[in-house]
Amino acid sequence: MSELDPETVLDPETGLDPEDGKIVTLARSARARTGSAEGAAVRDTDGRTYAAATVALPSLQLTALQAAVAAAVSSGAPGLEAAVVVTAAAGVDDASVAAVRDLAPTAHVLRADISGAVVETVS
Repeated sequence: MSELDPETVLDPETGLDPEDGKIVTLARSARARTGSAEGAAVRDTDGRTYAAATVALPSLQLTALQAAVAAAVSSGAPGLEAAVVVTAAAGVDDASVAAVRDLAPTAHVLRADISGAVVETVS
């Protein structure tokens, strides 16, 4: 999870930092809104959030996380603190993680199932 201020209170149901819980909710919403296999959200170092779903066009293919990172970069994000992918898949693909690492080598990447339960911190 993100580095916590000692005063931060974790959500008792999820065990998440409330800011991480927020991006899980955003990623779930992006997935549900579009009916995509994946939804993703990132939080930049200024606290702004960006959400996206999988892009599958004949001329453009992006994973949800790549699309969320692209939205952050195109909005001028100076770096990333955290990312989450909501998916039924058993993992987050390497290209998605690489997009986060290009901008933030130490940002944590979470994988949540479609219910929004975080099941993995991706290394």
